[in-house]
Amino acid sequence: MDLLHCIFEPEGEGPHPTIVALHGRGANAMDLLGLAPNLCGGAFRVICPQAPLEVELGPGMTGYAWFPMSLGGDIDTSALLSARDRLRTFIDQCTERYSLGASNLALLGFSQGGGMAYSLGLSQPDRFAGMCILSSWLREGTLTVLGVGDGVDSLPTLVHHGNGDEVIEVDRAKHSIALLEKLNVPVDYREYEMGHEITSRSLSDLSEWLQQKVLV
Repeated sequence: MDLLHCIFEPEGEGPHPTIVALHGRGANAMDLLGLAPNLCGGAFRVICPQAPLEVELGPGMTGYAWFPMSLGGDIDTSALLSARDRLRTFIDQCTERYSLGASNLALLGFSQGGGMAYSLGLSQPDRFAGMCILSSWLREGTLTVLGVGDGVDSLPTLVHHGNGDEVIEVDRAKHSIALLEKLNVPVDYREYEMGHEITSRSLSDLSEWLQQKVLV
């Protein structure tokens, strides 16, 4: 496999619906795995790949990122496209190894991982049954570079954001919603009294949305 990854495997016979969960900058493959038992009662196989770029977090501490960036700086679009291509290859490998199909495959991304989920879902919407974006953003300048595939108007999308997010301001999320609406993406936006995080309330709402939009 192209990327190191962790998997939560549901009990019972498959095939199981699957979520590819993409962590944020500075985290690792284990970061989102703990969500799995709380999503629709553990019904989903959750595959958590680890980003390829090492990020020094402090003495003896290393995290991982999908592409290099600085706070408030522009995104390196060539690095973003390279990361997207690597994730596409990884999903191809998962499709073969774990028998994934578009009817039961969803994307989830937190923070920088949400940017990667946007890059995958909007460019190949027919490949996914749903897309969940948590505490992230979509930049207008990257849409032309990423390319928007036919069928985005049929890709159920959920966006969660905290109105006290200290890393990615809530106005960025609201601007992302405006961009998605221009593309006619069927998007549900939910704002919470929280920071750059996932709370028990937002997790419960995420599970309910997956039940309604993906497990159908």
